[in-house]
Amino acid sequence: MERGFWINSEKHTVMKENIILKKTFEFSVEICNLVVILRKKGESIISKQLLRSATSIGANVQEATAAISKKDFILKMSIASKEARDSAYWLNLLNKSKMVDLDYSSYIIKIDEIIKILTAILKTAQSNQLSSK
Repeated sequence: MERGFWINSEKHTVMKENIILKKTFEFSVEICNLVVILRKKGESIISKQLLRSATSIGANVQEATAAISKKDFILKMSIASKEARDSAYWLNLLNKSKMVDLDYSSYIIKIDEIIKILTAILKTAQSNQLSSK
């Protein structure tokens, strides 16, 4: 088991995989590798923005796993969602501008999937928070 990819559910003693934590970590690694390529090809400004936003997604999801309250969990996941949208913006800008002519489609597909998962998590968490009041 890789550290951080498995959580102990409060309701179950069986360990289960935390999909969003795994996907955001793997995405961060892929973006780190992309940034190396972009910098070798002379692009440093947008790649810096992309690196910051993409790695922040997983960092905030990781923090959310240790949230001290539902409100804290929602806040951390909201930040992760905003950073995911920023990352999608930078990837789409690189893709459309052709500043560095690469195939960005796999990154765009992955960030869109992460955004959908984070949106679903947030909707569920916010709904659960409202119903518990």
